Amino acid sequence: MKHILITLFCCSLSFTTLHAQTMKELFVSMPDTLSLILTPVNRADCVDFLASGMRAQVTNRFNNPSEVTNLTDNYLRAQITESSVWEMRTLPVKDSVSVICFVKTVKAPVEDSHILFYTQDWQPLPTNDFLSALPTADDFFRTDLNESQTDSLNELREQAYITFIKASLSPTEDTLSFTYTTPEYMNREERDKINAYLRKTPITYIWKDKHFIRKD
Repeated sequence: MKHILITLFCCSLSFTTLHAQTMKELFVSMPDTLSLILTPVNRADCVDFLASGMRAQVTNRFNNPSEVTNLTDNYLRAQITESSVWEMRTLPVKDSVSVICFVKTVKAPVEDSHILFYTQDWQPLPTNDFLSALPTADDFFRTDLNESQTDSLNELREQAYITFIKASLSPTEDTLSFTYTTPEYMNREERDKINAYLRKTPITYIWKDKHFIRKD
């Protein structure tokens, strides 16, 4: 089913898309239903400001500042509010056709992300077609623990009953990294203890054969 969906998607776009759109074109063309805070003028102004070498900060629909902090041909990062960040990256599917990976991260008060996929004309695509297996909380903990350490960790995890995971797109590579942020809502003593049992590096997925696969 996955390959059928992607094939149909690529075929349909081949007749309607004459060239691969750049991220600035995609950002400006976002429908308002996906950009409730930034108006079309806001988005166009951000692109124009960056092209002029200026800081791309605008006053959004709710009279608060928003800023595009990084924009390349295939990547965008925007600080939408003090507590929310958008990241977008185009990922190749076939020839000049790409999908948009859209990561929304909100800190309230701990960072947690939502990952979406769209066509180049902003039609939603099934996330499972491109990212079939998200990491779980268990994946972020070391596997070299002895019995005593495992018991200690299990006690600590009883305090971490809500899972928060931050996702980040790379500005330069077709990768998606995940960080376990649950300890950030724990008190300092518990946070320091549980951090000792965590992996030292984020979990990274690479884009290969039209979908994300785990690197390690």
